[in-house]
Amino acid sequence: MTKPRILIVEDEMALAEVVRDYLLADGMEVDMLAEGTHAVQTAFGTAYDLIILDIMLPGVDGLTICRELRQKSDVPIIMTTARVEEIDRLLGLELGADDYVCKPYSPRELVARVRAVLRRRPPAGLAPKVETNAGLQIDADSWKAELDGVDLELTRRELSLLAALVKRPGRVFSRDQLLTLAFPDSAEVFDRTIDSHIRNIRRKISSNSDWDPIRSVYGVGYAYEG
Repeated sequence: MTKPRILIVEDEMALAEVVRDYLLADGMEVDMLAEGTHAVQTAFGTAYDLIILDIMLPGVDGLTICRELRQKSDVPIIMTTARVEEIDRLLGLELGADDYVCKPYSPRELVARVRAVLRRRPPAGLAPKVETNAGLQIDADSWKAELDGVDLELTRRELSLLAALVKRPGRVFSRDQLLTLAFPDSAEVFDRTIDSHIRNIRRKISSNSDWDPIRSVYGVGYAYEG
C-alpha cells in the first residue's frame, strides 16, 4: 500500500520537525515548508494526501493559502492555530478546512486527527452520469462536470453537491439534507461548508455562462432550477 504523503506548512521548525518525526514513525511520507509563499504551488505540484497548515506564516498566511487551494482542490487540510477566534472561519463558510488543532497541541493528537481524515472515503452513491436539458453534464466515473462541453473544474465535493441537487430538480434541500446526500461517508463535514461549496459552484458556472441554476431559499437551503 502506498504511504500517505503529507505536507507540513509551519514556520516553527522545531515543532514541524517533531510532527514530521511522529508522522514518519506512523508510516507516512512528509515534506515541509517553513513559509507560505510557495505553499500553493508546492501543493498543486505534488499529489499530497493531506496538508497540515499553520495560520500565522511568513510570506502568505494560512487562511489565504487554504482559500486558494479550495478553488481547485479537495485535498484534506488540517489547520493549526493559536487564534481560537478563527476556528469558525476555518471549518465553515469561508474556507472549508477539514479539521483544526489549537496550539499548543500533542503531536500524538495531531497524528490521530491526520489518520481520522485519511480514513474518509470519496462520497458514495452518485449516479454514473447525469445530464440536463441546459447542457450540464455530470460524470461521476471521471469526476467531471461540463457545461456545453466546457469542463467546470469542480472539486469532488462540489461535484457531489451539484449532482445531489441536479438529480432532484426543483426540490429545496436543507444544508443537513445536502450533507447526507452529497457526503454520506464524511461525518466531519460541517453544514456551513455547503454555502462555501455553493458559492464556488456558482462562480465556476458564471465564468462560462450567465446562467445560475441554483436557487437560494432563505432560512431553508438550496434547490436546482435548471
